[in-house]
Amino acid sequence: MLHCKHLITPLSFKRKVVAVATPNNLTSINHRPLLLPKLPGFLSMDDVTRSQPLPLASTAAKASQNNTIDPHPKYEGKKVKGRVVLMKKNVLDLNDLTASVLDRVGELVGKVVSLQLISSVNGDPDVPGEGRIHFVCNSWVYPADKYKKDRVFFANKTYLSSDTPKPLQKFREEELVNLRGDDDDKTRELQEWDRVYDYAYYNDLGNPDKGQEYARPVLGGSSEFPYPRRGRTGRPPTKTDPNTESQLKLVMSLNIYVPTEERFGPLKLSDLLAYGLKTIPQVLKPELKALLVGSHNEFNNMQEVLKLYEGGIELPDGLLKYIRDSIHEELFKELFRTDGEKFLKFPVPQVIQDNKSAWRTDEEFAREMLAGVNPVAIRRLQEFPPASKLDQKAYGDQTSQITKEHIEHNLKGLSVDEAIKNKKLFILDHHDALMPYLRRINTTSTKTYSSRTLLFLENDGTLKPLAIELSLPHPDGDQFGCISKVYTPSSHGVKSSIWQLAKAYVNVNDSGHHQLISHWLKTHAVIEPFVIAANRQLSVLHPIHKLLHPHFRETMNANAIAREVLTNAGGIIEETVFPSKFSMEWSSVMYKNWVFPEQALPVDLIKRGMAVEDRKSSQCTLTDRGLSICC
Repeated sequence: MLHCKHLITPLSFKRKVVAVATPNNLTSINHRPLLLPKLPGFLSMDDVTRSQPLPLASTAAKASQNNTIDPHPKYEGKKVKGRVVLMKKNVLDLNDLTASVLDRVGELVGKVVSLQLISSVNGDPDVPGEGRIHFVCNSWVYPADKYKKDRVFFANKTYLSSDTPKPLQKFREEELVNLRGDDDDKTRELQEWDRVYDYAYYNDLGNPDKGQEYARPVLGGSSEFPYPRRGRTGRPPTKTDPNTESQLKLVMSLNIYVPTEERFGPLKLSDLLAYGLKTIPQVLKPELKALLVGSHNEFNNMQEVLKLYEGGIELPDGLLKYIRDSIHEELFKELFRTDGEKFLKFPVPQVIQDNKSAWRTDEEFAREMLAGVNPVAIRRLQEFPPASKLDQKAYGDQTSQITKEHIEHNLKGLSVDEAIKNKKLFILDHHDALMPYLRRINTTSTKTYSSRTLLFLENDGTLKPLAIELSLPHPDGDQFGCISKVYTPSSHGVKSSIWQLAKAYVNVNDSGHHQLISHWLKTHAVIEPFVIAANRQLSVLHPIHKLLHPHFRETMNANAIAREVLTNAGGIIEETVFPSKFSMEWSSVMYKNWVFPEQALPVDLIKRGMAVEDRKSSQCTLTDRGLSICC
């Protein structure tokens, strides 16, 4: 166990560096504090010693320095020898020069620079029964005055609670108390150095102080808008609504609180910013925004879209230098990596590499039901015509208007009943999910339909579309049902154009469902409470914690930033996904249907009719591969 108490830089001579350690989880060699000197030219911090003081190496130094010292006379005995690698917090910030200045100023004025402890390996063949001990620390460490309790790092071993060595039990329990914030003031705003994992509602999506049109309901804590919990930040409420938590300014959004262990690494952050800048020209200079989207903020034709893949954008004189001087080198490389001086050049989608019109074909439209952005929505059709599960008292008769006459001529000689029996018919159904919100959605500048799409499984394993049903709420009221129209494939004349438009509406619905439900809700939002609970209840020594951590890491940071710039009122999601201002509210309604046991891939596939209990009878290669990974 590595027990860190104080941390200073070599230019700050106001505080001694103290190391407190139990070098061995099982055998106690020396539990008393050891005094370490400051090593000139290196970053000093607490660590374990036994036989030699630890050589400390900053990222700027290519070699470490070993100094031999005598133990403090008060604490005689051997010391642990080892090596600690430290990195300055700002060393990989957005701009290297700025980061260097920030670190140096902090040192010169006597302020302590926070560091990330990347690794600490303490090895000594003389440690009885142990030998080499590895501490997995990869953590941000702050000055001692920022902590109420000392930082504790455990050796890379696993113990169930009942098997934990007695000397470690106290530290194990105290660490969980610290992470839960049991002794913390629940009303205060959490700071960068805090390590508290606590729960809160989604009450920070709106910004009523900016205007009533930016007010949003609180998600979570009610039967009307249930939602998974997020991590608590403790920011003060807005002036207009005490139930809404205030938001950070855009430039500070990356600094939103998450526990220190959950923060993005520098390279991951560069990737995130690069992809963000590629899709958010609003954050760049006004002349670049005008260059990208023109005065109408939209594409006028397909050729303008294809230009993004064909050559990027030629930057005006001076703008390239402005970008180069303003951002970190890794971020600059990511933005320009595809074509040197060409900015925002996107990789060409494989589907149009050989044929720029391939995306228009029925074959590609159907293929993307399984291999596109949202392959987890399609299901096998088991009744005809497709029925609705909406409450008939509230929404009237919502049964599909697709008839046998619409599709039987494309079933290879099969009747509809025979095709269903032979597991040949599939449906992409976004009708029930959208209809209750469709009237409200269509009051915004965004307009769409609810949709049902029927598909037929060919003998070669490919799908082909049979019919698309587009529906709108009845103009006389929801209780009167809906107004529907059915479209079938056509390759000539006006009917062909209408068919393409019908497919476009299906893709709009499927993409929006992917962004808000399959991706955001079911991949990000529902996982955050598990991340919080795991860190509150499972010690880092617990084997299950070690298994879960690689899957959970950085999720809270991604979600926190998303609440500031993606899912917030007026954010990117509301500007780009069809439910507009109702996007998050709609995802809350969809969360009512989320059932944890059904998220297991085999259960989900069986529920959707995409597989049966016998694994050999799965319907598609994607299913086989998914099951092989899952099982």
